[in-house]
Amino acid sequence: QVQLVESGGGLVQAGGSLRLSCAASGIIFTIGSMGWYRQAPGKQRELVATITSIGSTNYADSVKGRFTISRDNAKNTIYLQMNSLKPEDTAVYYCHAFIHSYEYWAQGTQVTVSS
Repeated sequence: QVQLVESGGGLVQAGGSLRLSCAASGIIFTIGSMGWYRQAPGKQRELVATITSIGSTNYADSVKGRFTISRDNAKNTIYLQMNSLKPEDTAVYYCHAFIHSYEYWAQGTQVTVSS
């Protein structure tokens, strides 16, 4: 059974950094696009960043220049390096992937940025 497992959330002060990881496990032959989404209290889930299997990236305007998404295909893992964090980055962050043409979501990890 395929699943996505996240790690790396937590509490950080404004201006600080965090790194999220998301590993896909199970019997996997190919993974398409992977990415990170987030949902703040009372708001809709929004795209943060995506990365294709060949490394093409896309970022939300609100995180450009501060967040970096990367991918290790050998480990079926993506990362989100978050720098210069702001209180408005506080949200539950969800990893997402297209695996064998199906959509998968991780359980979510809380990121809290204090001012």
